[in-house]
Amino acid sequence: MHLAERLGSNYRKLDREEVRSCLVRYRQRNDLGARDTLIHGHMALVRYLAEKFAHRGEPIEDLVQVGMLALIRAIDRFDIDKGVELPSFLIPTIIGEIKKYFRDKSWALKVPRRLKELNLTLGRTVGEMTGALGRPPTIKELAGELGVSEEEIVEAQELGRSQSVVSFNREFESDEKSRSTRLLDQLGSADKALECVEDSLLLKGALKILDRNEKVAIYFKFFENYSQSRIAELLGTSQMQVSRLQQKAVEKLRTYLSREG
Repeated sequence: MHLAERLGSNYRKLDREEVRSCLVRYRQRNDLGARDTLIHGHMALVRYLAEKFAHRGEPIEDLVQVGMLALIRAIDRFDIDKGVELPSFLIPTIIGEIKKYFRDKSWALKVPRRLKELNLTLGRTVGEMTGALGRPPTIKELAGELGVSEEEIVEAQELGRSQSVVSFNREFESDEKSRSTRLLDQLGSADKALECVEDSLLLKGALKILDRNEKVAIYFKFFENYSQSRIAELLGTSQMQVSRLQQKAVEKLRTYLSREG
C-alpha cells in the first residue's frame, strides 16, 4: 500500500491560519495530530506536482510516493521562524526529490551520489571551459576548476558510462548477408576442461617418478578401467603383484602431489 493511501484520501485544503496554527502546535508541543493535519492538507499539492512528471514513463503512484516522503521530511524540518510560507518551501523540495528520483532511475548501475553530482557538474564545466579556452580542458584544469582531485574527475567520467548499458539481447549486424545476432550469442562460456589443466600438469610430472610396471598398473586401471587380472596378463605377473604395484604407485603419487600441490 502506498504512503498516500495509508494516510487517507479524505484530506482538505488548509488555509494560511490553519497551517500556521498546526506548525506552532507541532513545533512547540510535538502535537503529532497537527503534523498529520499538515500532511493530509498538502496531499493534493503532492499529486499536482507529481502529475507534472507523469509523461516521463514512471507510474504516477510511484511519483506520488516519492513526493509524499519529501512532504513529510520537509514538514519535519521546516523552520517557522524564518518567515517563509510553508508552500513556498514545500514546492521546490518536492519537485527536487522527484527530479532526483528520475536521476537515480536513469543510472543502470548503483553509483555514489557525490559522483553522480560531480558527473553532472563535469558536463557543464567541460562545455563552459571549452568555450573559454578554445579547446577541451585537461583533467588537471577540470580538477582545479571544481576543487576536487584528478582521480575524482577520472572516476566521475568513467562512472558516467554506467548511466546506460547494452542489453545482452540487443541485435547487431553479423556478416555481409545482413543477418543479425545477439550480443549474448557472442559471449563465450566457461570451459570446464580448463579446471583440469593444473591437475593434469601435476599428474604428468608425478608419473615420471614411477617405474615402467607401476605406470602400466596405474594407467590401465584408472584410464582404461582394466581389471587386475587383465593387467597381470599384460605384465606377465600375478594379480597379487599387480595389486602391490598399484598400492605402491598410488602412495608414491600421493606423496609427490602433497609436496608439489
